[in-house]
Amino acid sequence: MKWANFLHIYQPADQQKDILESIVVQSYRPIISHILKSPNVHVTLNVTGSLLELFDKHGYRDLIDMLREAGRAGKIEFTGSAKYHGFLPLLEEKDIIRQIKINNETNGFFLGNAYKPKGFFPPEMGYSPALAPIIESLGFEWIILDEIALNGQPGTVDYTKIYKIKNSNLKVFFRERRLSNLIMSAVVRSPETLKETMKDDLKSSRYVVTAMDGETFGHHRPGLEQFLFKVFESKDCEFVTLSELLAELPGQEREKVESEPIASTWASSKEDIEKKVQFLSWKDPENLIHGWQWELFHLVRTEVENMDAKSPVYEEIKQRMDIATASDHFWWASAKPWWSVEMIEDGAYRLLNTIRDIPDISPDKLNKARDLYEKIIATAFNWQRTGRIRSMMTEQKSLLRIPFKDRTVGRGGEEVGVYETFMDMMKMLEKKATDNREYEKAILWRDAMYKLENKLDIYDTINVIDLVRVEIPNKEVEETILKYKEKYRAMRGGQPEQRGA
Repeated sequence: MKWANFLHIYQPADQQKDILESIVVQSYRPIISHILKSPNVHVTLNVTGSLLELFDKHGYRDLIDMLREAGRAGKIEFTGSAKYHGFLPLLEEKDIIRQIKINNETNGFFLGNAYKPKGFFPPEMGYSPALAPIIESLGFEWIILDEIALNGQPGTVDYTKIYKIKNSNLKVFFRERRLSNLIMSAVVRSPETLKETMKDDLKSSRYVVTAMDGETFGHHRPGLEQFLFKVFESKDCEFVTLSELLAELPGQEREKVESEPIASTWASSKEDIEKKVQFLSWKDPENLIHGWQWELFHLVRTEVENMDAKSPVYEEIKQRMDIATASDHFWWASAKPWWSVEMIEDGAYRLLNTIRDIPDISPDKLNKARDLYEKIIATAFNWQRTGRIRSMMTEQKSLLRIPFKDRTVGRGGEEVGVYETFMDMMKMLEKKATDNREYEKAILWRDAMYKLENKLDIYDTINVIDLVRVEIPNKEVEETILKYKEKYRAMRGGQPEQRGA
């Protein structure tokens, strides 16, 4: 089975030196070194231009050399992206094109002829239909999106076929959400367990596409990089780049399917899309701070665009605006659940500092920018001080899903058996994980049962019920549910209401 694994690595342009050092030591260097020395591993990697500049600035030029070597050897395929991680669906076309072009320039400068991007990764897999013609016009052959971009719900992608965006020549790969999240969340911690999870896939003619943040391995989850390395050495899969996958599939006369991906990100849920709030983390219509952030952004952007390109400070101001395009300060202002006053202030100050240094800026525009900056910061501190942030986080969690217990036991009748089925299966999976000495996994199952019992169904990035269906073949799950329902029917009396104790 062919497996195309995509990794994305990025840090803000002004990331603190000590934080960068820890990520380099824990994650970047081990991963790149392993890919370079492993004879059979090919990976598709997005490294932003801003991160390459950080490597150069802080003396990690060995990483740049290793990336260049891996690229030239064909072990790493690099993709295009936005240099400063701008959230493309919310940017104007001119800004999108600039971010992509300066990313190409920076990657080309540091990686040389090893940088030959055929594919494109939009930050956060943020996509809107208006992006496709832009990406195609810049010469890219394919784009990678989350599977929810196809039809608005996971599980609808046919991984035996090639997908092409309608009315274009741009191919599209869809990230398999469940497998990617199983690995990233450390629910699967051993190659044997992963193989068991994928046993049906291994027997089929399908291909696999996973996509993850590289920092997950070793930095966010210490030790998980060793699991990744063991997976890479598996004899059951052939690890290929996405372009290699694309080159090989047509030779097998795979059916080509036209698709119309919808606006989404790799974090979007079906409910988000239905409510048209799939970009909630960057532009929440109910978030005052988001509104002021975007008003300040567009005010400063307009003034930068109106500058005289011959001005001696033009290039410096333009670069500041490029950096301010990063999505981070919007994301950290969402409070659903991400929140950081420090990052919010950093983004707002960066914009204010940019407009301050524009020659002959009008006092009215500067005062407007100061006013927006003060509103953003004052409101952020007020929300944190008054407990509003905690309230917003709690509210978001309550909206994510109706507790499974309410959807089963709460409805009564045969649905009680469904709840009991999953609880018993999780007890079995907890014991199995303990017996296999996968103690972190056992704790996850224990916590999952507690959360289901107490209606706290927020389980890392994955619904616990989905996890059960991954760990246990779906046919077995359905047969067990049927057995529990039949048990209920046998106990039920002939009247609508139950009698007795």
